[in-house]
Amino acid sequence: MKISKIKIENFRSIKSTEFKTDNFNIVVGQNNCGKTNFFEAVEFFFNGAGRGGLSNDLKFKRQSDLEILVEIEFSGAQNGADKMRHEGNKTKILNVLGESDFVTISRNSTTPNKRKVFVNGAEVNPGTGFDAALNDFLPKFEYINTKQYYDSVAKYGKTTPIGIMLSGVLSAILESNQQYQDFQNKFKELFEGDDSEIKTQFDLIGGKVKVNLEKQFPDTSKVNFEVTAPVFDDLLKNFETTVDDGIETSAEEKGDGMQRALMLAIIQTFAEFRKESEDEGKSFLFFIDEAELHLHPTAQRNLKNVLHELSESTDQVFINTHSSVFVADNYPNQKIFKAEKNEGATEIEPTDDLSKPYIVFELLGGSPSDLLLPRNFLIVEGLSEFEFLTRVIRRFYSDRPKIQIIKANGDIDQAERTINAIEKAFTPLNTSIYNTKQVILIDTPSAQTQGGVTDFLQRNPELNRNNQFFQIPHRDLEQYYPNQVDATYGNWKKTQAELDAVNETDKKTFTGKKKRQLAKHVGDNISQAQFENEMPIVFETLRRVWELAY
Repeated sequence: MKISKIKIENFRSIKSTEFKTDNFNIVVGQNNCGKTNFFEAVEFFFNGAGRGGLSNDLKFKRQSDLEILVEIEFSGAQNGADKMRHEGNKTKILNVLGESDFVTISRNSTTPNKRKVFVNGAEVNPGTGFDAALNDFLPKFEYINTKQYYDSVAKYGKTTPIGIMLSGVLSAILESNQQYQDFQNKFKELFEGDDSEIKTQFDLIGGKVKVNLEKQFPDTSKVNFEVTAPVFDDLLKNFETTVDDGIETSAEEKGDGMQRALMLAIIQTFAEFRKESEDEGKSFLFFIDEAELHLHPTAQRNLKNVLHELSESTDQVFINTHSSVFVADNYPNQKIFKAEKNEGATEIEPTDDLSKPYIVFELLGGSPSDLLLPRNFLIVEGLSEFEFLTRVIRRFYSDRPKIQIIKANGDIDQAERTINAIEKAFTPLNTSIYNTKQVILIDTPSAQTQGGVTDFLQRNPELNRNNQFFQIPHRDLEQYYPNQVDATYGNWKKTQAELDAVNETDKKTFTGKKKRQLAKHVGDNISQAQFENEMPIVFETLRRVWELAY
């Protein structure tokens, strides 16, 4: 059983997000964009609010009146129920599922101690005591965050990820071992048998303690001392792992890279053992935070292979990463998600092959040489141009030379920031083989920004001489869209007054987020004729980029 869809509302920086998942899921994004918040939201779904209770700090922008919702759809529910070992719990789950192979379960902040269950879109009321059956039914959630790595390797407690993995493997070995079974039987004979001398002595001691205790508490009727047979979880308290890589030392004394690799090697061994034993039992969900830390790129690629193998059967893997190595290669049943924070709200969206080079570009710090030499570059002002043009190119011009679009992230209202942003994107390309190839597209400068743009062109006159610099006749891309009535946006084409308007809360009507949404919408719906005939300067810009391409 695996997660097929996740919906999150009002959790930390995540206002609202919903997306479908796959067997192997990679989440990328800049620092502080909300990747870890996504993992913690799933942790809230599985484990609830914890001992500390639910704090308003967990709510979006700490707004106490908002309700947190984490809703997860699971596929393969019938198989998950079949593998349940507790027959009573299995019966409860199968009664709820009926014939459905999908089940949706949610947890919210209003009633954090109770989860709701939906089958075929309708909520079901399974009655009291169902939560235990639900926990038995759901996959085992393992959230291995960055802080856990060191302690998890060094401490093999039964609640740590390492302890759980080893317990799963070694318990199965012990349960099938005759010597261990004989040990358990002998233990019971010594400490629990009616003829046991040890038990007789324990009972005598209990009787004496009872006599002394009832002097203070007259209602005391019996004091009994029992010794139960040790289970493997108890043995883990004294369990220790050493590694010999030239020098044999305990795992906790090894370097960070070795510790992380050891932990993940144990996870892989656990999965392999379950497959070999043909008794996989409950499936696992591995949420691993920055698994690549302290690992060489070659080791990162090997790690990705290991984790992908883990996801090929019943288990499922989610990774938060800053590694371009994890993103670069396509794997079967893999999805890559990009996390971005806009105006304080985290957005998580699946990416495609067209977007992947831009993600790699950002992960590698924006060095053009790291993009494996695309045929040319187009520098644009911001996200609106980027979102619009990537969609237009994908829809109409996929056969043209491959180019990379770099967003300078300028601000048309602040001259210094605008020209600095353009120059920052322009400078490394101007000192590379692309200095006579790259093309720049900007909006019409405002009175504030005109001086900076003029100075930039005077210092780089070859841009105009070689027709590498283009400018649309408006201060915003939104004013250059086709004049088309739209049910969602009123009209694609916006006036300067609309873009400058403020609402009653003194915020711009068309914020960066709304401009980006409009750019996506227009890019997905504009016709090729509209683009070429009604946005001729942008079309001519693309033609020049292709003409100059290698």
